[in-house]
Order: sequence, then C-alpha cells, then structure tokens
Amino acid sequence: MFPEYRDLISTLKAEDAHFARLFERHNELDHRINNMETGVTPADTFTIEALKKEKLLLKDKLYAVLRKAREAA
Repeated sequence: MFPEYRDLISTLKAEDAHFARLFERHNELDHRINNMETGVTPADTFTIEALKKEKLLLKDKLYAVLRKAREAA
C-alpha cells in the first residue's frame, strides 16, 4: 500500500500513534477479509463487504495523513 510513501509510513508508524493505530487496523482488516474470502473463517457476503468498506475508509484516512505529512516536510 502506497509504495511511494514507504519511508514516510515507517516514520509515521514510529512517531504518530494515531497513524500507527489506523495502519494496524487496516492490516488487521486485510487479514480478516482474506481469511473470510479463502474460507479459513466463515462469513457471509454482507460481513465481508462491510469490512471492505471499513478498510477502504481507513485507507483514505491513511492517505490523507500521508499527504499532509509530506506537505509539511
């Protein structure tokens, strides 16, 4: 996710607790969705779709923080 921001992501994960929480939650959702889609964890389509929407919202928030941090640098 966001390879052009790789270094900034590492910095923000270490220095910005809010960003780190968002990033961790995004990764957690990614893992849960993958497990549901591959049948490891049972889930219905509605649940998977709701988690995907939450993950997308988090991705948008992460991107906003990254852009703001890059502009401030």
